[in-house]
Amino acid sequence: MSRPAHTRVECTVTSGTFSLDGETFQVDNNVWVLGDDHEVVIIDAPHDVQAILDLVGGREVVAILATHAHDDHVRVAPRLAAATQAPVLLHPDDLPVWELTHPDRRPDGPLRDGQQLDVAGTSLRVLHTPGHAPGACCFHSAELGVLFSGDTLFAGGPGATGRSFSDFPTIITSIEKKLLTLPPGTAVHTGHGPDTTIDAEAPHLQAWIARGR
Repeated sequence: MSRPAHTRVECTVTSGTFSLDGETFQVDNNVWVLGDDHEVVIIDAPHDVQAILDLVGGREVVAILATHAHDDHVRVAPRLAAATQAPVLLHPDDLPVWELTHPDRRPDGPLRDGQQLDVAGTSLRVLHTPGHAPGACCFHSAELGVLFSGDTLFAGGPGATGRSFSDFPTIITSIEKKLLTLPPGTAVHTGHGPDTTIDAEAPHLQAWIARGR
């Protein structure tokens, strides 16, 4: 299926920290914006509200979609929501993780497996892909041939599962059943680092399993 001419995917990279289990690391995060000249969705809200607003410009923000609730993906979500008047959407299974960063402010709505989100005439399907975090979600557009994978799948393998709220067999099942079944040419836009494709990653599943977390 051809890409709608008016729809585009844009990205900015923000830098800051990720903290969990008493440790803090410097990280660079990809922030994705999908839409047209009039309306967009924002995928993740890591460190820098102004950098995200600069990418959005004057367009209406339909929603702020959280791939998961680690602090480097939702730290500025409440401030971004206030600036854009857009709801923050998160899978309910990630509320315990969200509350580590935002104990006094809940997300505005839930994400559900199979849910359809519409922006600029394009549909995104929510894929619940637990493992890196219990409520981790990816967003797939069949029309555009793209997947926003958060920290579930990277160029080179699964997201990390060595910390609280994560589980290696679970992320492997999510990737195998939900992601590697997508069309092989699907472009994968990740939460950190470079893009990849489903067909570039699929041959390595057994090697990841053998490697373990």
